[in-house]
Amino acid sequence: MKRTPQVVPQAGLPSRVTIYEVGPRDGLQNEQAILPVDVKAEFIHRLVGAGLEAIEVTSLVHPRWVPQLADAEDLLAAVDLGAAARMPVLVPNERGLDRALAAGVREIAIFGSATQTFARRNLNRSLDEQYAMFAPVVSRARAEGLAVRGYLSMCFGDPWEGDVAVDQVVSAGRRLFGLGCSELSLGDTIGVATPGHVEAVLGGFIAAGLTMSQLAVHFHDTYGQALSNALTAIRLGVTTFDASAGGLGGCPYAESATGNLATEDLVWQLHGLGIDTGVDLERLVETSAWMAGKIGKAPVSRVATALT
Repeated sequence: MKRTPQVVPQAGLPSRVTIYEVGPRDGLQNEQAILPVDVKAEFIHRLVGAGLEAIEVTSLVHPRWVPQLADAEDLLAAVDLGAAARMPVLVPNERGLDRALAAGVREIAIFGSATQTFARRNLNRSLDEQYAMFAPVVSRARAEGLAVRGYLSMCFGDPWEGDVAVDQVVSAGRRLFGLGCSELSLGDTIGVATPGHVEAVLGGFIAAGLTMSQLAVHFHDTYGQALSNALTAIRLGVTTFDASAGGLGGCPYAESATGNLATEDLVWQLHGLGIDTGVDLERLVETSAWMAGKIGKAPVSRVATALT
């Protein structure tokens, strides 16, 4: 018999949360293996079958920068973009938006930074210049009826700048909302956040007039804190959580360290709390095991390991 968590609800928690699956994009772009389109399409199909309602499909960046996702247009043509409620694509600029519109994408994501150094290294822009680059992307996308998610990286620490002030993160996030983003994902890009820090950052956004329904969290597990940080966010009212099936995607700034919070581990915790996710845990674990065979690397998910 497959083990499932004993359900012990806690008062004051949301009855349902959305898991925003980033494995096909953020996960695969940080894996060494380059997979064929049919395998990626089957991965997405399996994730849909497991009940994931938000699946980030790919990234329309230049193939030179992310060779693992160089087949983005072919993948978009191979999958049903209406198979899940949300099937967004990451775009870096207006050229990426043009490609997304041509492919029939209905939601995009942009990827900004809370720190000067990472903006320079990742976007070749200053902190201020990144907003100028994103502004026409967001306005055009909204005019076309697309939803726009904003990622904000380095919210809890930067490998070059060190600690990042809460007010700096809140200011950067508010500027993304000011451009027209409908959702903001706060990224612990190097996995250094702890529960008190999570509470401080979320509290900063609340004090600035935002609501938890406008925010998502994106935790990395580099230092083993992702699940405790997620629980802190749940208790504060966050209802959208980024995660990656099998824990796909290592931390690009910590060699050999785990990266994304594994979707199975998050689902186990949520289901144990009596929180509905719509996810079939057994089918999700099967999907992660299948993908592990394709990339030649065992899942880092503790739940996937325990159940297979």
